[in-house]
Amino acid sequence: MLPIVMVAALLSACQREEAPAAADADPLTTAASTPVAETPAPVPAVDDTAAPAGPVSQASFLGYGDMKLGSTVEEARAAWGGELNGAPMEGTTCHYLWPKWISRPADFAFMMEEGKFVRYDVGIDKETAPGGGKVGMSVEELQKLYGGALKGTPHKYVQGGQYLSIDAGDVAPTKLIFEADAAGKVTSWRVGLSPQVEYVEGCS
Repeated sequence: MLPIVMVAALLSACQREEAPAAADADPLTTAASTPVAETPAPVPAVDDTAAPAGPVSQASFLGYGDMKLGSTVEEARAAWGGELNGAPMEGTTCHYLWPKWISRPADFAFMMEEGKFVRYDVGIDKETAPGGGKVGMSVEELQKLYGGALKGTPHKYVQGGQYLSIDAGDVAPTKLIFEADAAGKVTSWRVGLSPQVEYVEGCS
């Protein structure tokens, strides 16, 4: 009888140990029936190789940046906000002002006459004229940009060169004039009021 009792006891113990396993199955069933939140789609990585947007041109038919053609010298200086070199010579009514970082006024300067800001001159390719023209462009490229509105006349000093001008029209009483050499390349441009924008020699 003893062996039979021992076997029965062992079977009873095994059943008691296996019972919790059945109870443990319920949480798994519950978890399986609970909706799982969707994993959000990954955010696309930023392309660091994309070229940054170029700087916006400050040149316009109205002036340069906050400097408005027709304003007083004091207003123009205040609008520039930085240091400007240049001063009128005694007995003259026309002179140029230019940023301190410019080594040659012929590269970039503002014309003042009779106490007014009347024109600005550009001789470098870092600046873009109203409409997209730049120093270094060909006459053909200018014609594509400005079309039939661009008027050409012979250059006063450069044989084979020319002036190419365009009026601002209803935008302002100003004009844009490009100078091109004999090879048909733009060497400088200027924007200003009349008659100052027509001064071939600048303030000379």
